[in-house]
Amino acid sequence: MEYQILNTSTCLLVLLVFIPTGLGICPSSCKCSGNDRNVDCSGRNLTVLPQGLQDNLTYLNLSFNQFVDLDHQLTRFTNLRTLDISNNWLKNVPAHLPKSLWELYATNNNIKVLQKLDTAYQWNLRVLDVSRNMVERAVLINNTLSSLKFLNLSSNKLWTVPTNMPYNIETVDLSNNFLSQILPGTLVRLQHLTSLYLHNNKFSYIPDKAFDQLSQLQVITLYNNPWSCSDNQNIPYVLQWVQGTAARVVGAPCAEQPWASTAPAPAWPTALDSSPMIKGTKAADREASAAAPEPTKATKTHKQFKAKDVPPLATQRQPALFPGTERPPPRSPAGPQEAAATRTILVQASAEGNASLAPATGASTTPMTLSITSGMPTNYPKMPQSTTATFRKEEATPSAPDARVPSRASRWRAGLLWLALLHAVAVARD
Repeated sequence: MEYQILNTSTCLLVLLVFIPTGLGICPSSCKCSGNDRNVDCSGRNLTVLPQGLQDNLTYLNLSFNQFVDLDHQLTRFTNLRTLDISNNWLKNVPAHLPKSLWELYATNNNIKVLQKLDTAYQWNLRVLDVSRNMVERAVLINNTLSSLKFLNLSSNKLWTVPTNMPYNIETVDLSNNFLSQILPGTLVRLQHLTSLYLHNNKFSYIPDKAFDQLSQLQVITLYNNPWSCSDNQNIPYVLQWVQGTAARVVGAPCAEQPWASTAPAPAWPTALDSSPMIKGTKAADREASAAAPEPTKATKTHKQFKAKDVPPLATQRQPALFPGTERPPPRSPAGPQEAAATRTILVQASAEGNASLAPATGASTTPMTLSITSGMPTNYPKMPQSTTATFRKEEATPSAPDARVPSRASRWRAGLLWLALLHAVAVARD
């Protein structure tokens, strides 16, 4: 009898040691939620991954740390949906990332090249943000990234618009680069593109037929480019395209030239009014125009907006393009921040536009924020000020953010400990 009791106690102690490891324990340097599957380790000055991360994570925030290399270290997280490695010292996108990723945020690092293998097998990736780096070349493989909807390569050192962008993409931000050319055929396949940001670059003209296939385009930004308005051979294409497109053009080229003020100003197409990407910007325009005097007939042009007349790109809240993963809001380290030119505009839109991306299980979509912000933290002075666009999910802020809810692993551990103590007492009495 005593042998059976002793054997049972030994088994309980073994379970006490190994079961919590299998279930996962939240690392002491991180904050966890959702049965420890959503882990926030941001702003901890980490140089290596913390111990205790379980393999079935769905959200991992490693931003605002001191990581230099994460190659091959994240492959085991085969259920990971959202990875935030922003504001570190990474020189490249980590090799062998899990293929389950939906969102990858790698803004404000030291990445110089986006290699083809960085994205070759990311069939599920829907958001890729590599803004505020030093990327000089972005190599994308044809027919990869088939699920990608949002690509942000703003505030880098690109000279040419990347080729082989995925045909299903809807938003591309290439602002604040050194772009001066668009190779033939670069934009031909992008028939689902709705938003294209090309402001603050080095374009002097747009090649013939470069924009002709962008049939779904709703907004394009072209301001702060050194347009060659006197180049009668190359500049006419973009001027004629601006006059004929149904898209909203922010910062039309050569808007101050004499020929730019003779075109009438037709009504806005009603088809754009239902777009959530446009509602926020149109609302911001209405607010700005309410306080401004009515322009004279001589200065009214067809969809031509000078950069100085356009309010800062506003924060637009809209339904998510993708199902949520219970992602907690990213935290930034304490400290002074530069003033950011942001505005928040609530946008109401039907859920029909997101129905095609809903998973088979019928999970509801989670609201997401498209934040287009000018400015950056002052504790990262190595990067220039820029305009970036990032997605982040919205969740209600808990009343006690530092309060830890006991995880399932903790409850197992406590229960097994009590059973072990009871058996020890039973052995002592016998």
